[in-house]
Amino acid sequence: MYGIFEDEDDIFMGSPKSKFLEIVYNANRNIAEAELLQMVERIAALELLLEERGVDADELERLLKTLVFEKAAEIDVATKNIYMDTVGKILSQSE
Repeated sequence: MYGIFEDEDDIFMGSPKSKFLEIVYNANRNIAEAELLQMVERIAALELLLEERGVDADELERLLKTLVFEKAAEIDVATKNIYMDTVGKILSQSE
């Protein structure tokens, strides 16, 4: 059964990941770079937040591995949403 985002073979749309990569590679470099840097900054902020809550680096890695294993489907959907959100941000700034 295919989900709403399973369009890897659709020649007109492509997957959220393929569209994300296409936009990042072909958009205005400054705009794409700014969005990618914001993504990395957000990851760093989330790691710092966890560290402040008492989660050390080793525990974080263990928790991430467990989460990826136990919630693969939810993470897949969230990842696709991030791809689409980022594409939207890049395209809206490129107009």
